[in-house]
Amino acid sequence: MPADRLRGWLNAIVITAIGAVVRFQNLGYPIDHGTPVFDEKYYAAQAWQMLRNGGYEDNPGYELVVHPPVGKYFIAIGEWLFGYNGFGWRFMSAVAGTLMILLIIRIARRLTRSTLLGGVAGILFICDGLSHVQARLGMLDVFLALFVLIAFGCVLNDRDQMRERLRRAEGFDSVYGPRLGFRWWRFAAGVSIGISCAVKWDGLYWLAAFFVLTILWDWRARKAAGIARPFRGMLVRDLLPAIWGLIIVPVLCYLGCWWAWLSSETGIDRHSVGGNYPYQAGQPVAWFLSWTPDALRYLLHYSGNVLYFHEHLVTPPGNPHPLESKPWAWPMSLRPMLIYYAPPPQVSAVMMIGTPAMWWLAFPMLGWAIWRVIGRYDWRYLTVLVAYLAGLLPWFLNLDRQMFFFYMTPDVAFMILGLVLPLGEILERRRTGILVVSLYVGVVVANFAWLWPILNGEPISASHWYAELWLPSWNYQQ
Repeated sequence: MPADRLRGWLNAIVITAIGAVVRFQNLGYPIDHGTPVFDEKYYAAQAWQMLRNGGYEDNPGYELVVHPPVGKYFIAIGEWLFGYNGFGWRFMSAVAGTLMILLIIRIARRLTRSTLLGGVAGILFICDGLSHVQARLGMLDVFLALFVLIAFGCVLNDRDQMRERLRRAEGFDSVYGPRLGFRWWRFAAGVSIGISCAVKWDGLYWLAAFFVLTILWDWRARKAAGIARPFRGMLVRDLLPAIWGLIIVPVLCYLGCWWAWLSSETGIDRHSVGGNYPYQAGQPVAWFLSWTPDALRYLLHYSGNVLYFHEHLVTPPGNPHPLESKPWAWPMSLRPMLIYYAPPPQVSAVMMIGTPAMWWLAFPMLGWAIWRVIGRYDWRYLTVLVAYLAGLLPWFLNLDRQMFFFYMTPDVAFMILGLVLPLGEILERRRTGILVVSLYVGVVVANFAWLWPILNGEPISASHWYAELWLPSWNYQQ
């Protein structure tokens, strides 16, 4: 790691403070005649109900209670502090979006071993349009992104710590190598990924990805340490602790996040009646569920209903949702989402859009990462690539499902890390590299400044509005 520890923290704090100003600026605007905009209409109301009920939802009239509770807990904190208004239901989203700036600075510094590149990552993250808008809405995805990024940082720290323990170990008594003790960073990663799953089930994709990464790292570390049988050593010494830390711990954390629902009497489906699932109370249950407490069986029934909803949320033939897009359009932000629009003469609009100066480099970034993995076995590119694809590839499994661009919110951090790594290689060219990187960061900042009015709903003229729409697919008035 770089020796400039104090400078590294000052760099992170200053850039994060700038990001906080950007994220919180005029946070309560826009609203729709005093009500939330876009999908805030679901989550702000559900969070308010949870706040009034003591942590659970009990109004079956909503029937769109289709995500676990943790993201709504966070929204409810803001509503508890500031009331049921735009600032209240968006406050914790802005906090989460600001914390992600600090996290990506520190993670990029650890990944690249460069304080300068950590700062570059923070600036790029501030200037991403999708992350900016998500941090200013009362929705769930920013909380999913936050805990996925925390888990990513924890597994990186675990990798470094494990290698340090191997380095210090002397005189292996076994061909499998030494035991490495309790790995607190991996435990923290398990807690974080469990909480991410309790925001949205999408966290499962990164649970699988990080489990594979940590197993691969354990094997490679034992091999690099000169252990006679590194693969068997990983299986004997590391596999079961990894299952505990990155599978069992997340499951326990996920269940713990349902504490309010489990302790309630009137939560939605808390005492499930009339469902089609065989593990409902009063009906025969599979032998492996017969020992399960009733409350957990009700939770499984409720989860089955939620899964049914998601599996059947499909695009009607010939009648797609106007804001819908498919995952092949997401890496380059080819179909952003217009979530608020007030018509001329003074246009006020909020569009979820990735800053083109970064997003339009997605495929070159992926191609270079694949080359570095295959040609050089660069573990840093492999790590970022696995994390990025964990958020993108699963959506190709069911293309009939209704999908939206904001599902890419957790992947923004990994896209930026994938850009920062080659910027580090460019910096190795000394003066020319510094010039190129500086110009690129300047272009990204300028691009973000240009998009500012349509990221924040600032009133602009009709001609300015149309000048912001660079591609036909950005124009929802066509």
